[in-house]
Amino acid sequence: MDVTNGVPGVNAADPTTFEEFWPYYVSQHLHPATRAIHVGATTAALACGAAGVAFFNPVLVAASPVIGYGPAWASHFTIEKNKPASFGHPFWSFRADLRQVWKFYARRLDGDVQRVRQALRLSPDQRTLADAGPRLRAA
Repeated sequence: MDVTNGVPGVNAADPTTFEEFWPYYVSQHLHPATRAIHVGATTAALACGAAGVAFFNPVLVAASPVIGYGPAWASHFTIEKNKPASFGHPFWSFRADLRQVWKFYARRLDGDVQRVRQALRLSPDQRTLADAGPRLRAA
């Protein structure tokens, strides 16, 4: 993850590839509670969808996006104080959701979070971009 010139979409130009989007996605999920809710909701949605397919139950398949995105979106508005990244980049966002879940369970997510926090020059008491105030603007 390259954030040497800032975080695309936050304090650098908007992302043009998924690999540039990933640091932006991480920047929108800085609060540990937001990440925990996302990981839990995405994990539950994947399990629900898989069970729906395995048991030929279309209700479970249809419920899986609600189970995944409902709590995740709520965490953006209530905890992170931002709008979900999926509103602007739905396909990259879904892919990033899956990467976040994988990195969380592989214990590799915190390194990305710390690199993004450093690129944004956030202090330890700033848990979200909203805590940083208006000083961060995309280039």
